[in-house]
Amino acid sequence: MEIIPMLLKEMEQEAQTTRKMLARILEDKYEWQPHKKSMTIHRLATHIAELPGWLKMTLTTDELDFAKSEYKPVVVNNNKELLAYFEKCYEEGRSRLAEATEDELLLTWTLRSGEQIYGVYTKAEVVRLAFCQTVHHRAQLGVFLRLLNVPIPGSYGPSADETEFN
Repeated sequence: MEIIPMLLKEMEQEAQTTRKMLARILEDKYEWQPHKKSMTIHRLATHIAELPGWLKMTLTTDELDFAKSEYKPVVVNNNKELLAYFEKCYEEGRSRLAEATEDELLLTWTLRSGEQIYGVYTKAEVVRLAFCQTVHHRAQLGVFLRLLNVPIPGSYGPSADETEFN
């Protein structure tokens, strides 16, 4: 059984839900955060949008070293730019995954900060980790939106906002 077609299918299914969630963000609430230790909606949404790009990074490198990385989040100013950024990252990640081989997914990839190693994974595990991170942060965004009284779209079926029993 080949894993890449299954991963591509899952990636597209999650992208459909992610698009719906990102589109619900109120642009005048980009700097809102529910707690001082929480990300702002702007930062959280930008991170969600960039996560599909992790697939390209994972499949074209052997590690991410935070000590050597000069990460700077892309600046988006509105939902149109946010969704365009998501689509760019999605297409880059999807295209690279579609070009990958099953053997390539078995190679190791390391997450570190200098000498401190956070984990050594197969590239297939990192792809799944990127999917899990998307779902995790999308759920966070759902809580943020709920606190702002924004109707939540369904993920794996209708949400409470979309049913007649709410």
